[in-house]
Amino acid sequence: MKYNSLGRTEISVSEICLGTMTWGSQNSEIDAHAQMDYAVEKGVNFFDTAEIYPTTPVSAETQGWTEDYIGSWFKKTGKRGDIVLATKVAGRGRDYLRGGEGADAKNIRLALEASLTRLKTDYVDLYQVHWPNRGHFHFRQNWSYNPFKQDREAAAANMLDILETLGALVKEGKIRAIGLSNETTWGIQKYLTLSEQKGLPRVASVQNEYNLLYRHFDLDLAELSHYEDVGLLAYSPLAGGILTGKYVDGIRPKGSRASINHDIGGRLQPLQEPATKAYLQIAATYGLDPAAMALAFCLSRPFMASAIIGATSMEQLKIDIGAADLALSSDVLAEIAKVHRQYPLTL
Repeated sequence: MKYNSLGRTEISVSEICLGTMTWGSQNSEIDAHAQMDYAVEKGVNFFDTAEIYPTTPVSAETQGWTEDYIGSWFKKTGKRGDIVLATKVAGRGRDYLRGGEGADAKNIRLALEASLTRLKTDYVDLYQVHWPNRGHFHFRQNWSYNPFKQDREAAAANMLDILETLGALVKEGKIRAIGLSNETTWGIQKYLTLSEQKGLPRVASVQNEYNLLYRHFDLDLAELSHYEDVGLLAYSPLAGGILTGKYVDGIRPKGSRASINHDIGGRLQPLQEPATKAYLQIAATYGLDPAAMALAFCLSRPFMASAIIGATSMEQLKIDIGAADLALSSDVLAEIAKVHRQYPLTL
């Protein structure tokens, strides 16, 4: 397992991060503990969760269960000090989370205290804003995204409010580093600028979607990452399981994510099928597991701090973590580049 620095901090994270959003719905507490045990055994030191998890499906009834499971594992194993723990405060829109008000000074403190209680810890290594209050193009919202309706002064004021609150929590020892999620290039840079101007904590990472079918980060976000040392924590590196090939030709295996969320958050639609089949063919030609190939590609990107995997079975987990040992040949990378040129954006 390789390890990378988290931004300009001294925090070192494994290049494979254990994602947890199925724990509490698709996975039991026993399953979650087994996954954490195995991941740590294989060198994973980085867990990512959120106050809103599990999300398969999102539910007010199960909200917070994932953090509960992690907390019970810490209590059982005593391994809190061995893990870089990341969690998130929700943005606006979920009424059952403090009225859906989103991230601001009051709600960040309330959210963090609740997370710390569930996680059975007194600090979080990386605290992230799950999505911006002002709106964004992630979660397939690019088709209706319209930044021209946003209030510039209100957006900047909210970002400063967030940074000042996170800065205070860092001083209190409740947070070690801060990160963003589902953010834009402007949003990340604005946070960086405010941090520099006000002497506040610097954004260490951004958690955005990245996979063979969705490579928006390759462009201006990659440039920002290079110059500003804001590493990518890639979520959905298998496009919600699509890149494993289990959904081709309309198949929806029982118990799979697509059997719960019909289109996997807008990802599973006819436009992606030709590209998916092309990537599956590359894997077959070179004798590679398609999931391992897709993850190894993510790990090859220079801006990748860590790829966040998620599994509902130990078999899947073993394949995903094993991708850390797979180096793709120049021939495979060339074939991937050809497919990407033919199908540059399919999600």
